[in-house]
Amino acid sequence: MAAERSVGRTLIISVLAISLIAIFPCVSSAAPTPFQKMRVQLRRLAARFPAQIAFEVLDLSSGLVAGYNANESMPAASTIKVAVMVEVFKKLEEGAFTLNDRIQLHASDRDDGSGDLAFAPVGASYTVSDLLSRMIDVSDNTAANMLIRLVGRRNINRTMYELGLHHTWLANSIHTEDWAVRDQLRSSPADMVHLLRLMAERKLIDAWSSNQMIDILEADQINSLVPAALPSDIPIAHKTGSFSDTLDDVGIVYAAGMPYVVAVMTTALPSQGAGTNFIHELSRIAYEGEQRLATWRIARGIEIGSFAVGAAALPITPDVRYWDKVSTKGSGGT
Repeated sequence: MAAERSVGRTLIISVLAISLIAIFPCVSSAAPTPFQKMRVQLRRLAARFPAQIAFEVLDLSSGLVAGYNANESMPAASTIKVAVMVEVFKKLEEGAFTLNDRIQLHASDRDDGSGDLAFAPVGASYTVSDLLSRMIDVSDNTAANMLIRLVGRRNINRTMYELGLHHTWLANSIHTEDWAVRDQLRSSPADMVHLLRLMAERKLIDAWSSNQMIDILEADQINSLVPAALPSDIPIAHKTGSFSDTLDDVGIVYAAGMPYVVAVMTTALPSQGAGTNFIHELSRIAYEGEQRLATWRIARGIEIGSFAVGAAALPITPDVRYWDKVSTKGSGGT
């Protein structure tokens, strides 16, 4: 996995944040006109949409936030897999297993809502690294259930709470044939933005783990929601989620000079098409608002250009033990 791209981006975010503290001493009150305009546009969009919606947009350079029902508990769908991934990297850091360890498929892991591992034979084995990629990049539910079993559902919930995410939890593994899955996998936009902000700042587990998680999220192959409204050359580290009446997308948008985090969750949709259009419009408004904010900074002489960061700033694999250490795996629990 290529860590150097994430290293450069997160160092840029850190420099921007430090340089702008004096400009935005209180992000909860006064905000520049471009950001205030974006807030108004987003709330107007939300007010006229006939469904349950919640979202938050965080400008990483300044900490400015625009949101609507951001602390509302919502069906997380597959965005909950970000939390699962975090716990996997936490256990990797603790030495519980390595990325090269192989996990066997159990019949109880199978869920054919997304991905093709549900059709693999019981007993087939896959590396932790492979399961992580399948879980995020093609949203394989069976891969997610194998990792949930590996690290323990209660451990995932405990870690999320300790990180300050009080609306993010799994009451069960992923079984999409059951309508109750909407109540069993929960989160909020504010929770997801907080988690992704820690990741973007290289503070989630450790710098190397944050870089690897960003790299995995950037390889997401389901790009029909937030990314669809962005220019095609803008990297985004994100995870989507969906049920028949639910569409979610959460991610870090690495627009030049204006990195930001966006999390949008919708449910009780009149149709998936309506939800898709809503998320496209929200993504467009957020991107254009961030563009105007970047222009505002330039007009005031605030440097927002790219910073040259060599790959040597952080070794590509400073934690070789994550791959090669011989470990004794525990049961993981539930």
